[in-house]
Amino acid sequence: MRKAGAIVGSVCTLGVLFLILSGWVGGGPAQAGAATEAQIKYEKEPLPRDVLARTSFAPVVKKVAPSVVTIYSTKNVKESMRSSPLFDDPFFRRFFGFDDGEEEDQPREQQPRRGRPRSRGSPGRQFQEQSLGSGVIVTSDGYILSNNHVVEGADEVKVSLGEGRADLVAKVVGTDPPTDIAVLKVDAKDLNPVTITDSANLQVGDVVLALGNPFGVGQTVTMGIVSAVGRGGFGIVDYEDFIQTDASINPGNSGGALVDVEGRLVGVNTAIISGTGGSMGIGFAVPINMARSVMDRIIKDGRVVRGYLGVGIQPVTPELAELFKLPNQGGALVSDVMPNSPAADAGIHDGDVIVEIDGRKVTDSRNLRLMVSQTPPKSKINLKLLREDKSKSKPIELRVTATLGELPKEQLALRGGGRGGRETTPTRTEVLDAVTVTDIDPRARRQFQIPDDLRGALVVEVAPDSAAYEGGLRPGDVILEINKQKVRDAQQATDLSKKARNGRVLLRAWSKGVIHFLVVEQPKK
Repeated sequence: MRKAGAIVGSVCTLGVLFLILSGWVGGGPAQAGAATEAQIKYEKEPLPRDVLARTSFAPVVKKVAPSVVTIYSTKNVKESMRSSPLFDDPFFRRFFGFDDGEEEDQPREQQPRRGRPRSRGSPGRQFQEQSLGSGVIVTSDGYILSNNHVVEGADEVKVSLGEGRADLVAKVVGTDPPTDIAVLKVDAKDLNPVTITDSANLQVGDVVLALGNPFGVGQTVTMGIVSAVGRGGFGIVDYEDFIQTDASINPGNSGGALVDVEGRLVGVNTAIISGTGGSMGIGFAVPINMARSVMDRIIKDGRVVRGYLGVGIQPVTPELAELFKLPNQGGALVSDVMPNSPAADAGIHDGDVIVEIDGRKVTDSRNLRLMVSQTPPKSKINLKLLREDKSKSKPIELRVTATLGELPKEQLALRGGGRGGRETTPTRTEVLDAVTVTDIDPRARRQFQIPDDLRGALVVEVAPDSAAYEGGLRPGDVILEINKQKVRDAQQATDLSKKARNGRVLLRAWSKGVIHFLVVEQPKK
């Protein structure tokens, strides 16, 4: 199972921010002759919530089950016998079928994920790696929604419709890794499409059913409630706005259906939080509103295009809210503005806080990123900003209009590295105790991949037990500002740190391609 962090994993197989406010262009070429719009069944009406509880969901399951399919994906991979020292052991070589002999060609059903050797002889032979997932039929002529990680890298994808029907070969119309959505197409007619509804109508406490093929045991239905909506921040995919449910979701459920008590599709099951690899009552589904938008773009254009504002953003913490004199922690703090971007043209500055888009409240940076990404390029959006006024005790409100651009297909991803030698002498700062800085020389720029136009003080060392380290400062970072005053070199950083008083110090720093604000809580002397 693919995992994000230590506990969050996708659920497709048997087995177990440089935050540019923009999106990623994902997907593949659309199938030749594909319809420009999927003819889905759609019901917008919300659920009636004042009716008595059902005694059975059998009618709902009977309605939905024909729309949920099993997806088998096969990928040809090369694997070297020398990838592990275990394969030097003759026993392991025979066990995994690397030695010549008749036993190598025997089926190994107990190892479905590894597959069996395609050839004999030297290392580097090919194997068939198989994965299992689920999908949902959304049109009668064969369009199917699933997860990108179910079919990612597959050389062959087959769909099982169940009910004794023959498996069908599916074409991957396109994928969108940033949302983990994939659109497949099978050559079939008169299928049973699911009915889609408006996932924005979901409320915490609504009963939902999850359908899929967990662990390959066959189609399975589990029941739970909507535990939360709008979940994110797990790092599973770029755009997270998950429906959380306690309906059991297990490996093999990925791409399956999450439906309401009327049997209408509200989400596509995607991931779980688990310490064991199985369900622990915390599952996530991509809202169907997001999945449908991705599907429509893939079918019509062959790719997903998202709006691009061109700002780096971060959440507003209590410390940042106090230092920027903000009334609360709502909104998204702008940490950087891209040159010649829609944000720059609109007059947005770093340090601004975006609190509204077209009259809709921005709750946090993730919410803003989603809102912009779901707005088409060339759209004009009205933004409400809060900007610090040094002469007043509270920020001023500004309203600007920005015309969104289209996210470039490729973005520069800068990553830092370890410490290297430097020609200048490192300097220990005063107030930023336990932080050593130096000037940025050409060797340092190559070592840490620092942009040529970036000026500041390069952090050489940060004591692990210091306030600066706790605040997030690391070796390889570049300090750009101290208490909102620009830093051009190491000497200026030292001078400004001497002027800073004990207490909170606001830094603006570059770190591995991301510019962000951070707060260092200095201990009292």
